[in-house]
Amino acid sequence: MDATVPIQESPMRLKALLSALLLMTLSLSAQDLVRLGNLKFAHYGAVSYMKELAPKYKLKIEERVFPKGIDINPAIVAGEIDASAAALDAAIAGRAAGVPIYVVAGFAKGGARIVVGTGSGINSLKDLKGKKVGVARGGAQELLLLAELASVGLTWSDKPGKDVTVLYLPFADLNQTLMSKNIDAMCQSEPYSSQAINKKFGVELMKPYDTPLGEPIRALVITEKLYKERRDVAQRFLLCFVEATKKFIDEPKTAEKFVREVMFKNQISSEDYQDAIGNSPFCYDISLAHVQVTTDLMAQYGVGKMANPPKAGDWVKLDLLTEAKKQLRIEVPKAAPAKPAKPAKAKKG
Repeated sequence: MDATVPIQESPMRLKALLSALLLMTLSLSAQDLVRLGNLKFAHYGAVSYMKELAPKYKLKIEERVFPKGIDINPAIVAGEIDASAAALDAAIAGRAAGVPIYVVAGFAKGGARIVVGTGSGINSLKDLKGKKVGVARGGAQELLLLAELASVGLTWSDKPGKDVTVLYLPFADLNQTLMSKNIDAMCQSEPYSSQAINKKFGVELMKPYDTPLGEPIRALVITEKLYKERRDVAQRFLLCFVEATKKFIDEPKTAEKFVREVMFKNQISSEDYQDAIGNSPFCYDISLAHVQVTTDLMAQYGVGKMANPPKAGDWVKLDLLTEAKKQLRIEVPKAAPAKPAKPAKAKKG
């Protein structure tokens, strides 16, 4: 008689086992949503590629592409974005305005050129006196341009009366405006600056990296809420970022294929891409020192109109990146000492 008891109870046990397996499967297949704000530039490619790797880290990354980095800040405040990739300047301006974000990594270096119109006769920064120069407001390009103008003693304003007239235009309009000769020069991001050069309507004047800022570093940021309340999700997001970046560094053909075909729908050539990434290599790292120098220069030149510039130590959180690199066995560099910002030789008019 005892032998028949397990047989009588087995359907219930089987049902319980199936329920447990179903719950386990659902748990394993559940994906945590991270809403990502991004921009359409060649050096933002690894961040965009995170969508492809997200399931491996039990994430679902929804990407939303914005026209400019500063446009992402209102979406973060509205609770529509959890993480974003943008110029560090835009992140600093946002933090100064109360946007609840933390810098958690860097993802690309450089990425800008000062390009003059073909046949313009402009051969040096000093030749920009009396000229019109286009730039997008609120990005690394603006800060780099103003720092370079100051380094040669030129004044600037978006109104007449100064040495250089600065015209603030969207990234997408700068090339067309230079080609139509409505501006004499531009400080432009990649791959658009490389396109202007390769299409022969622009000539590189310089890569503007000889100011105290050096090469600008683009910032990966996440919301304070994601960092504090969904820390496990934030850590997996950083793991995904590091793996995507490593893949693009280790597999340049994969990176080019994704950027050219997926991001730009074959609107840029291989030459454009190679030139762009040559001037804006992918990276993981950013430092407190770099963020602070960038903040100091923004305050110095009036970029971002910050009433209370944030201190880097209050909102740069690199612990998630350090842990992600450790888990993926990527060397963690030592922090570089800060370079003090030099006084401006000229101020905005």
